[in-house]
Amino acid sequence: MSKTSFFKRYSGRLAVVFLLNVVYVLLTVFVFVMIEPFVKLLFRGTLEGLSPVSAFVMEKVGAVVPLDSLSRSMVVVIVCAALLFFLRNLAAYGSQWVMAHVRSDFLYRLRNRLYDKMISLPLGYFTKQSRGDAVTRAVNDTQEVEYTVLTSIQKFLTDPVALLCYLSFLFYIDYQLSLWAVLLMPAAFLIIGFLSHLLKRSSKTYRERLGVLLSHVEETLSGLRVIYGFNAQERAYQMFSRLNKEFHVNQKKVYRQSYLANPLSEFLGVASVMVVLVIGGTLVLSERSSLTAELFITYIALFTQIITPVSNLSSAVADYRRGEAALDRIQEFLAIADTVEDKADAQPVNRFENEIRFEDVSFSYADTDTDVLRHITLTIPKGKTVAFVGQSGAGKTTLADLLMRFYDVTGGQILMDGVPVNEYKVTDYRRLFALVSQDVMLFHDTIFHNITLGCEATMAEVEAAAKAANIYDFVMSLPDGFNHVVGDRGVALSGGQRQRVSIARAVLRKAPILVLDEATSAMDTESERLLQEAVEALSKQCTVVVIAHRLSTIRHADCICVLDSGRLVEMGTHEELMKNNGTYHQLVVSS
Repeated sequence: MSKTSFFKRYSGRLAVVFLLNVVYVLLTVFVFVMIEPFVKLLFRGTLEGLSPVSAFVMEKVGAVVPLDSLSRSMVVVIVCAALLFFLRNLAAYGSQWVMAHVRSDFLYRLRNRLYDKMISLPLGYFTKQSRGDAVTRAVNDTQEVEYTVLTSIQKFLTDPVALLCYLSFLFYIDYQLSLWAVLLMPAAFLIIGFLSHLLKRSSKTYRERLGVLLSHVEETLSGLRVIYGFNAQERAYQMFSRLNKEFHVNQKKVYRQSYLANPLSEFLGVASVMVVLVIGGTLVLSERSSLTAELFITYIALFTQIITPVSNLSSAVADYRRGEAALDRIQEFLAIADTVEDKADAQPVNRFENEIRFEDVSFSYADTDTDVLRHITLTIPKGKTVAFVGQSGAGKTTLADLLMRFYDVTGGQILMDGVPVNEYKVTDYRRLFALVSQDVMLFHDTIFHNITLGCEATMAEVEAAAKAANIYDFVMSLPDGFNHVVGDRGVALSGGQRQRVSIARAVLRKAPILVLDEATSAMDTESERLLQEAVEALSKQCTVVVIAHRLSTIRHADCICVLDSGRLVEMGTHEELMKNNGTYHQLVVSS
């Protein structure tokens, strides 16, 4: 979200915040105006000789409440000051109350946009970037924006107004003395500005190192079985310790630079007060100025209030520069181009009628010029089972990804029912597919919600899908049945059980095309048999595309497509390919 869109969306509320801050500052000025009459009454017992502003205020007060005695006048001045102070704080609370909505709504919308972007990123994004970096941008960078950028904007709406009003009144009291105060301020801003530049640069490095650290933690948690199996805890710890040390050194640098802004600006502010005290005191004692002792006390009291907005502005600039690094990373993340997008005139689609055809299809990933697939031509007829086989790296999964339009081809075209698939709306087209992959993704939720993922369904429909996937009896043996929570990534279930839950998910979707991406590669014999029965039952209702690791599972496929180094080298039934004594025959013999 750009700064321009931010101010445009919240312009009305920010205007209210600004106006309330103006009221707050003006009331603050009038609170300090009451100091002069109070000091006059306290030390001289009279209101004569007040400055024009104080005299005007007391004249208006006297029109409401008679100031006919010293004691009454003292009480009235004190009550007026207290009332003004109460109204001042009420305006301050009103400003904070309105700003609370701006802050929370901005973060709410930003998180939604980041999550929406995260779940629509091109699949190839994570081949170059770590998941930890994406999480850092979505969570930590967002929090950094809240703590720094939004807080700074709030200060920018408050403190310049306060500074301008305070200075205006100080110049009204004594312009010569105020000139000295103004001349002392640029030095503070120059010093803080230099510090802010260093801070932004350090903060960007801080964000990047945090992303690397979180990525390592995420990888560790995902690979605990491997770490335990190879006794690699010490190596994992040493790597984490090194990354954490690098992050710690940079974090310490950022903190020290950030913490320096406030005390430095406060010191410069207090130094300014000391200079003003010396010069003003000299003017009062020399009696060469119209500045009286009472008015000088008011002047000093009001001048001390400048320290806070100057300090706030200095720290706001530093915080904004620090948060700008996080905001830049968020905007960079949101600007990632989607490699698969709808055309302006994309047409809807809700059925698969005849066939899907690959015509001279080639494909290479964005970060390489080497073709992963080269000149593939094949047809997938409706209602048939088509299998892709080949050595690891032959291009089987990439072919399936192109089929489901997770990527767009870089050469040739794919047509469904005679229409290029990029002419269809992406979401409509993908709705025609159900995917069961080798790496089953179950969420930390109930079996029911893992089966219904992405669609609405009744319990009866879920039970029917579970029966079709040969998982119903197992689910009913659990104490909570379909309300059983499967744990993180489905850890409470075996590999075969997770796979059959994903089959039930595919059955429930009732998609006309089922894609099985090496779905049985990690199964035992019994789990594979149950899954095969479920797939055979499902294949009677839809078109099945199988990416096979175990060749025994695709012997009865209507067509087997053999890939080798990105090329389609053979096609046919199991019997036909075995007779050819080619690549497929070698794969079967060696398996």
